[in-house]
Amino acid sequence: MKVVIVEDEIAASENLVYLLNNIDPDIEVIKILDSVKSSIAYFSEGTEASLIFMDIHLADGISFEIFKQVDIKTPIVFTTAYDQYAIQAFKVNSVDYILKPISEEELSEAIDKFNTSYNSSKTTTSDIDGLLEMLQTKTTQYKSTYLVQKRDELLPIKIADIAYFYIDTGMVKATTFNNQSYIINKKLEDIELELNPNNFHRVNRQFILNREAIVNMKFYFNSKLIININPPYEDRIVVSKAKSNEVKNWINS
Repeated sequence: MKVVIVEDEIAASENLVYLLNNIDPDIEVIKILDSVKSSIAYFSEGTEASLIFMDIHLADGISFEIFKQVDIKTPIVFTTAYDQYAIQAFKVNSVDYILKPISEEELSEAIDKFNTSYNSSKTTTSDIDGLLEMLQTKTTQYKSTYLVQKRDELLPIKIADIAYFYIDTGMVKATTFNNQSYIINKKLEDIELELNPNNFHRVNRQFILNREAIVNMKFYFNSKLIININPPYEDRIVVSKAKSNEVKNWINS
């Protein structure tokens, strides 16, 4: 079986190739694409792939934009970090998905589903438009408040009042716009899934920023960026070269 991978993170695409080879050595990855632009160019010429694995968030936009330019008939398994509401949208529309981080068991089940019952005609432009609409209109389903402990009190902190989340000496903290910090007893990865991506973005391993907290960005060496925020943080917030376009596109959206 020939497959195409659409994924902008090198480590993620390499891991997917590794897992596919473990599941079936006869699976051949014929192309790895890392952007909406390159995917449109590739699929416009047609593909001999039997199956496509496609990430939702790419460096230059959301992968559903590809389907506005190209009519793809090949079945698709989406890989996603979206929460359960988005996942339900995929189920309803009969498009398979794998929740990141990808496990070999889930990947194997997706391939089995494709081999036994997946009908390529199910992947239509109207299905993709429906998925995109559901993803874009589910803003009310994101978390609105965190209940945090301060001394002997439990305080409700509204998400809209939080300027940024960050990791400090192994603990996750949230700083509000009035410069109050609170410990959040969750992993930063879990918090990322609970926030509206229109308003919050994980700019590096340590920080999730509220769009309203960003003052400016400055160019740094090796095509990196430094983000200045308010309330200010004591150290530099550096965005890697690999992630800089993604962050700029989010701010510019």
